Amino acid sequence: MDIASLAGILLGAGMFLFGVFSSGGIAGLGAMFDFASIIITLGGSISGTLASNKLPDFLNGLKCIKLIFKNEQQDPAQCIKNIIDLSNTARKEGLLALEEAANGIEDDFLKKGVMLVVDGTDPELVRGIMETDLTCIEDRHKKMIAVWEKWAELGPAWGMIGTLIGLILMLKDMNDPTSIGPKMAVALVTTLYGSLIANWLCNPVAAKLSINNSLEMMMKEITVEGILSIQAGENPRVIEEKLKSFLAPSARNNAPEDGGGDE
Repeated sequence: MDIASLAGILLGAGMFLFGVFSSGGIAGLGAMFDFASIIITLGGSISGTLASNKLPDFLNGLKCIKLIFKNEQQDPAQCIKNIIDLSNTARKEGLLALEEAANGIEDDFLKKGVMLVVDGTDPELVRGIMETDLTCIEDRHKKMIAVWEKWAELGPAWGMIGTLIGLILMLKDMNDPTSIGPKMAVALVTTLYGSLIANWLCNPVAAKLSINNSLEMMMKEITVEGILSIQAGENPRVIEEKLKSFLAPSARNNAPEDGGGDE
């Protein structure tokens, strides 16, 4: 599990509750709840998000919230090591030997590239096929991220709509001055809900999904360059140094260095 996502959401909820309890106690927490405001803000923002997306994209976007809690092993250094191992195999035994090595590869994208090379596919066609696959994956990710970004955009807007509704109704009936304060408080609650939707939930989810997407795209770009380098017959040590350029300087020092074993 990704502790950062879980801790961030729980800590955010804790900060909100602390702010309410420290000022108003239990009664203050009760003042934060208004059913009509929840319906207006949550229902309105969801309806706007739904209208802005295709239904399958909307549903897939909501489902992908579980991905922010998954701590999937995305290790670029290990990806580079796997490619260098394949490079050494190809250098010693030839490209056809990669077919047997491919049986133990769990990464479908890497396995697809290896099999294209084994089949003798033209390098430019290999690059075209793999980059098209990469682009399609990223497009699917962006559609899911867009759902949360749109919801973050519409949450505060619908909160303001709810506030305006409350203010209009309050100003239409000001015969009882003692009711103005409570009505104003209820009107402002919808703005609070909209801000919480955007800043406590939607923006963090969209940001974490974007981070995961960037890391996965980097892994796949490493794979594409590695596969093409193997096909070109480049020295494993040269391939290793080329692929390490994708990593931050601090990460390069921690990457496995077992390339070029048969120089």
